Amino acid sequence: MKDHSEALAAKRQALLAAGVEMMDPAAVYVEDTVTVGAGTLLLPGTILRGDTVVGPNCQIGPNVMLTGCTVGEGTTINASQCEESQIGPNCQIGPYTHIRPHCVVGEGSKIGAFVQLKNCNLGVGTKMAHLTYVGDSDVGDNCNFGCGTVTCNYDGFQKHRTTIGSNVFVGCNTNFVPPVTVGDGAFIAAATTVTEDIPGDAMVIGRARQQVKEGWAAANREKKGKK
Repeated sequence: MKDHSEALAAKRQALLAAGVEMMDPAAVYVEDTVTVGAGTLLLPGTILRGDTVVGPNCQIGPNVMLTGCTVGEGTTINASQCEESQIGPNCQIGPYTHIRPHCVVGEGSKIGAFVQLKNCNLGVGTKMAHLTYVGDSDVGDNCNFGCGTVTCNYDGFQKHRTTIGSNVFVGCNTNFVPPVTVGDGAFIAAATTVTEDIPGDAMVIGRARQQVKEGWAAANREKKGKK
């Protein structure tokens, strides 16, 4: 146990000597197999494991665990967990993002709160701000995913893949039921369930039409003896 602690302390000292910054070195765990570039700041609660490589001028933490990941220059990862994936330069990840194995996140992408990625490829500048699950998918450049988007990749027996082109707008509460392909520049209205391919530059909407029944709520309260 003492030898392990000494090895961790030696690794931290080597990183500090190489230009890596740490707010509280004792609160950072870095395995000997990890590489970190100069100018990167490791905040408390950072855990770097396996063959992780973090580029220069990044900010990792607080409370981040990276296992077998590659992180490009200038990327920020906050309060998140990433495994066996590649994260490009100048990305913003977290807080509370989970990137599962076999993901590639393109340069300048933003993956936000309560987003989970699994076995997917994201292009440059794609944004998923919150509450989204994207699995077994290929996504192009400069796409915007609204809150509550889900790829329904598992049918109970096997996984299916979703393919989304570049410059696609995905409205809130969209469900993709793959295998489906979305062309470049498509616009998907909020609350749509996508079950068929969408051509490029098309707009698709798939939800029930709103009905307004005036006075219904007041009559219902009266019926139930509520004021």
